[in-house]
Order: sequence, then structure tokens, then C-alpha cells
Amino acid sequence: MDPERYDPQQVEPKWVAAWEELALYRADESDGSRPRFYALDMFPYPSGDLHMGHLEAFSGGDVIARLKRMQGHNVLHPIGWDAFGLPAENAAIKRGVHPNLWTHQNIDTQRATFHRLGVSFDWSRTLNTCDPDYYRWTQWLFLRFFERGLAYRKASPVNWCPNDQTVLANEQVIDGRCERCHALVEKRELTQWFFKITDYAQRLLDDMDDLADHWSDKVLTMQRNWIGRSTGADVDFQVAETGETVRVFTTRPDTLFGATFFVLAPEHPLAERLVAGTEREPEFRAFRERVGRETEIERLSTERDKEGLFLGAHAVNPVNGELIPIWAADYVLLEYGTGAIMAVPAHDQRDLDFARKYRLPVRVVVQPAGEEPLDGATLAEAMSHEGVLVNSDGYDGLPATEEAIPRITADLEARGLGGPAVNFRLRDWLLSRQRYWGCPIPIVHCPACGEVPVPDEQLPVLLPEDITDFKPKGRSPLATSEAWVNVDCPRCGGPARRETDTMDTFVDSSWYFLRYTGLDPDRPMDPERVARWMPVEQYTGGIEHAILHLLYARFFTKVLFDMGLVGFREPFTSLLNQGTVVMNGAAMSKSRGNLVEPSAIIDEHGADVARLTILFAGPFEDDVDWADVSPEGMARWVQRVWRVVHAVVGEPEGGDDLQLVRLAHRTTAAVTDDLERFRFNTATSKLMVLSNGLADAVRAGRGTAAQRRDAAERLVLLLAPLAPFVTEELWRVLGKSSSVHLEAWPGFDPGLVRSERVTCVLQVDGKVRDRIEVAPDAPEAELRDAALASERVRAALGDRQVVRVVVVPPKLVNLVTR
Repeated sequence: MDPERYDPQQVEPKWVAAWEELALYRADESDGSRPRFYALDMFPYPSGDLHMGHLEAFSGGDVIARLKRMQGHNVLHPIGWDAFGLPAENAAIKRGVHPNLWTHQNIDTQRATFHRLGVSFDWSRTLNTCDPDYYRWTQWLFLRFFERGLAYRKASPVNWCPNDQTVLANEQVIDGRCERCHALVEKRELTQWFFKITDYAQRLLDDMDDLADHWSDKVLTMQRNWIGRSTGADVDFQVAETGETVRVFTTRPDTLFGATFFVLAPEHPLAERLVAGTEREPEFRAFRERVGRETEIERLSTERDKEGLFLGAHAVNPVNGELIPIWAADYVLLEYGTGAIMAVPAHDQRDLDFARKYRLPVRVVVQPAGEEPLDGATLAEAMSHEGVLVNSDGYDGLPATEEAIPRITADLEARGLGGPAVNFRLRDWLLSRQRYWGCPIPIVHCPACGEVPVPDEQLPVLLPEDITDFKPKGRSPLATSEAWVNVDCPRCGGPARRETDTMDTFVDSSWYFLRYTGLDPDRPMDPERVARWMPVEQYTGGIEHAILHLLYARFFTKVLFDMGLVGFREPFTSLLNQGTVVMNGAAMSKSRGNLVEPSAIIDEHGADVARLTILFAGPFEDDVDWADVSPEGMARWVQRVWRVVHAVVGEPEGGDDLQLVRLAHRTTAAVTDDLERFRFNTATSKLMVLSNGLADAVRAGRGTAAQRRDAAERLVLLLAPLAPFVTEELWRVLGKSSSVHLEAWPGFDPGLVRSERVTCVLQVDGKVRDRIEVAPDAPEAELRDAALASERVRAALGDRQVVRVVVVPPKLVNLVTR
């Protein structure tokens, strides 16, 4: 092969085939001598070929897996596909093909690109979630949740995507729009399946303490905010006209005496009951319908007018017996709290805005200490900060948060009208989808028996194959297959109907990492193998899954722990999130004409250049603008590495070169540290310095054959996780017969890594008088003597006597005089 020019198109396919034939990256189940390391990448959705975000994420994840393998670990690095879902179904509808065909074509395309990129996957464990062998066990897990009361069905307002004609979980609505197609989301009343994730809200919060040093603060903060734990009190109000009790949750029970009206969400069942048969009913129904068309973002916005309707009834304030009017208002949501609030306009801005619009009373009950008394009639902004209670009967003068809140809460509890409470923003996980391309829910609806689980031995419930029209029509296409829908009840044998909704695809991705540990045909997972490999040591993927996939996977793991199927509470020990790849500041897309795909870069420059370019572009967690990136520059460096290693083999040796030896060892230490901290860009820059230093030594005739070869071998070994193809070929150039990727990671001599000389600052009474070069391990006595011997220091001292010498080895000596 030409020592002057590296040809990736000749080298890379050769090693792809060789690695596959040797099963080089297969995890060894029988090897108990090496520590195990589970390196996991978030599996891709097969919507087409791999995109630039995939290039970055999987290149980074592969560096980690390769590094750990060379550091002596038995590495599990699997791959699969998150294969169900709307994108494949919508693409199939657009192209007139079956979603299954479209999905598997894309899986084959991505698989080929993964091979071309040289990602070190254990292909023997490959799975995809649309295969019956996988979704059989998704259904099995659903039934276990159902048995524990964690899967249930109820009627409730849901998020409805009018474009995709399906419901969405709260987490899948971003700024009031569908996360997939960006259509404005509507509210509908439907009977749907839910997972009771709220039962685990506190545990999901508490266990984040164990992740604090290994997950980014940003992800943990996003999850904490989404779970939204609030402490306060439950308070029971009674409807004066009907005697019904309505419970509200408040974080400020100290403001109860300031409640001047009561508000229900328009969707609250009590609201309709209060107006039923009255002259207000038509106006209320029109109001509720109008509000139902608004998004949550619109309803909660602080920049728009609040709208409401008096319902003709009154609530009894439990602390003073006062009757306050009951309203329905758009800024109260049924999904949050109890769908009812006590309105305290003096101390809540939304309540104040509403009160001013509808001329409702404003009563100040918390007064800032030491300030002029506030007047509710003229209050321009709600006073929500701390103070002392006023206008609150026997509680006047108490500090609001320190004394009034616990005392009022205790008094309510003693009277049976409420008590201490914790509320969560988190709502149960809505998992029903009215689409074809998803995992069927294994439930049969029987007129006599109700909801009946499909027996385990009848799993999987396969998707029907007689459906040809997948277009969304507001109900699942599964409902059109009468032969599939109509079945005998597993319990009584009578006529029944299958559940026609399919599961949210996030159910599939909530447990796939467990299946990778062993594709057991008789169980969803082998407990022994799960215990052997889990939890995942390093998980790599996009931060866009912080609230969706990551929260759901944590929930699933806790349920499986409670079931005794796993022995750990958290699935992912460490988490690494990559940034987004854009072009000229905008997301890449065909419609914008700014799309760049990894395959195009591989075609032109080779996989190593593609990998190195994206990893060198900046810190892994930061966004990358491809317009600022140069594959050509990285291609030139790879060619230089190719030439210098060949030169080391072919050029005659020179004299001893300690500088080259030090550079090789310092680079080894620095690159090891960088890679272990995922600083792929700085690791690459240090390797560039080493390759340049080696080239300079060869050109200048410096370095013995052993010194040059050691530097060259270190260069190849250190580069191997980042650029697997060229290093595999160069390892053969260096005369090696085994794979570079099975070699041990190089060590280094700490003595050579330390700087040969460092600068020591010499001061007199804190003022710098001289600088000298010293050994990094120079003892204090030597530094003290050197300072006293300095001519500049002696001149600065003059006749003054030194009373104390402060030495900070090896950087500072300060002589203190009288």
C-alpha cells in the first residue's frame, strides 16, 4: 500500500469484513476475569439513513466503548432500533407502502452505515421493537403492570393531535404543539390507558440524589421541574347550595382568610352539575367548548386576559365560614392539583388579574413587616412574598411561612377539614395511541367480565395483516379488522372485542436495555445476565429525551425492582448528552436544502475523517454548526499520520531524543484524561501535537529507532478509539499481527510526564522581585536558599531582616521582613 497516501475506500471495507468475521466486538459471557462495562447508546429510530446527530452520538459512544475495551474491560456495546411509531406510519401512508416494509428497509440502510462507520457493536444482540419476538415481552410487561394496578383505563381530557389523529402524553406536547409534527394540540374527552407513574413520583425524585455526580445538572433539573413536588395543605370547601365537598391543594394555607372567590376548571364535573338545568347552562357549555380549543400554554399565559363565568353557587371558606362565589375560569386546569383553587387575589397575580377584570374583592392578609399597610382596593401587583398575617382573626401577627402555615394546617387537620399534603405536577403516563404501527395492548373487553388480560400463553397479540388503509381517522385502524377484533373472552368464553389502541413507543424504549443483556426466547430478560451487566455504566444520547425516555425508563426500572425482576433502582449510572448538529444556525432538512448526511462524508473522505471531524468540532455537549467545520482539514491530518508512521518504519534512526520521549508520555497521560472525561476534541488536538512532534523528529534525524517506534505506537493506540480504520491498518504497518483494538491501553511514566522545569516566583513582602526555573519536585529548603541567593531579591531586601519565609513548592517563595 502506498506509504504516501492513505486510501480509506480501499482500507475501510476490508476491516469491516474482518471485524465481522472475527466477531471482534462480541461481549464474552464466559469471561469472569475482566471487569464488565456496559456502554449503551440510545437506539435510533429508523426514519431513513443515519443523520449528523447520529454521527456525533454514536461516534462518541463508540470511543467510550473502545477505550474501555483497551483498558481491560469486557465490554457490552449493543445496538437495536426503536422501530414502532408515527414517523414510519406517516411515511408509509405517504408512499403507499406497509409500515413494516418501510421500517425494515430503513433498518437495513442504517445497519449498513453503522458498519461503514466502524462502530464496535455486538451485532449478535441486535433487536428491533417491532419484531413479535420483542413486543411479545412488551405486552407481557404491560400485563404485569396491569396486575399490580399500575396500568388502568379511564375517561379523561387528553391531548389530541389533529394532524396525526392520536392522543399524546403531556410530555409529548412542547409549547402546545405535537413534538412529532408540530401541529397545535387540542383537548378531547376519551377513554384511554394510563401507567400510574404518579405512584413513583417521590421515588423518582429521591433517587436523583444517587445520579447527581454522574448526570448533568440540566437533565436532573428538567426532571425535578417536570415532577414538580410542592408541599402545602389540602383544604376542604363545601358548596353552600348542594353540600358537596370540594378539596383544593394550596402551598399557602396562610392566605386562606384572603380567599374572596373560588375557581373550577371548566372541565371539572362539578362545574357542569352546578349549572345543569339553569339559565347559565348554555353560556357555560359554549364557554367550555371555546376554552377546550385553547392550548395549555395559551390558558396559562400571563400575557393574555383571563376569562371566566360565574356558576351561580358559593363555597364556604372553612376558616371563617364566609360564602365566596364559585367561578369557572380558563386559567385553572383539571389536570393540575384537583382542578379547583381558592382564589387569593391579593397574593396571586393571576387571581388579581381575574379579580380586577370581574370586579371581585381583593383582601390583603399578608403584610410585609415594617412597611406601610397594603390596600387591596389599590393593589397593583400581588404581594406573594413573606410577611406577617393581618385580617386573619386569631392568626394576626404570625410570621406567614414560619408559624402561620404549620399552625393553620394543623388546625384544619384537627377539625377534619384538610391537613398537610404534597402535590406533584407529574400526571399519569397516557400510553394509548389510535394508530396501527405500535404494540397492541393485550386486553380483551368483555360485556360480562369487563377488562380481561390476554393469557400469557397467547402472547404475542400480533398486529393484524389484513389492514391496508393506515390513514388516521380518529380511531385506531386496528378497529377496522373485524376478524382480529372479535374474539372469545379468555375468562368466560363469550363474545368479546380486543383493545384496538396501541401503546406509546416510549413503552418499548423503557426496557430495551434489559433485553440486550440476553435475547432469552422464554423470558423478557434473564435475571442472571441482567445482574451480570446492569446497571448501564455509560449511557450516551440526546438531551431531548430528558423528560420522556429517561424518566419513563427510570419508572419502569423501579417497578421491575419492586417485582423482583432486577436488583437495582436506577438503570443508567452515568449519562452523557451530545449537542445538536445544525447548518448555518438552522436544523438540517431536505426542505431547507442544507442537509448533510454522514454517508456523503464517508463517500468522499472515509469514516475515520467523518468521526474525527464531528468529535473535533467542539465539546461533545455543545451544539455544532456544520458550516464552521472542515472535513478537508481533518482528512489532511489523517494523511499526515499515515505518512509519519510509515516514515518511522522506513527512516534510519538518529540520536537520543528525550524531548520526543517526554512528548509521547505526556500525550498518553493527557489523552487518557481527556477521553475519560469525554473531551474528544481536546484529545484529538493533543494527538495532532504528537504527530507533528514525531514528524519533526524524523525530519531532523532525532530519536533512536526505539524512541520513534514507541512514539508511533502510542500515536496509533491513542488514536484507535477515535479513528478505528486507519489505526488498524497502521498497526500492521508497525509489524503487529493482532488487532489494535484488542491491545492494552498504553501507560506512561509519571516522571516523564512532569514538566522538567517550572517557574518559581520570588517575592519580598508580597511583591514580585524575581523568577527562577526550578525542578518540579525541588524541596522547600532548596527553594528557600535559591530565593536568598537571588541578586534581585537581595537588592530588594537591602538592610531589612527576614523574619519569615513562606514557601509554596514549587511555585512561590515569599520573604517577609519586619
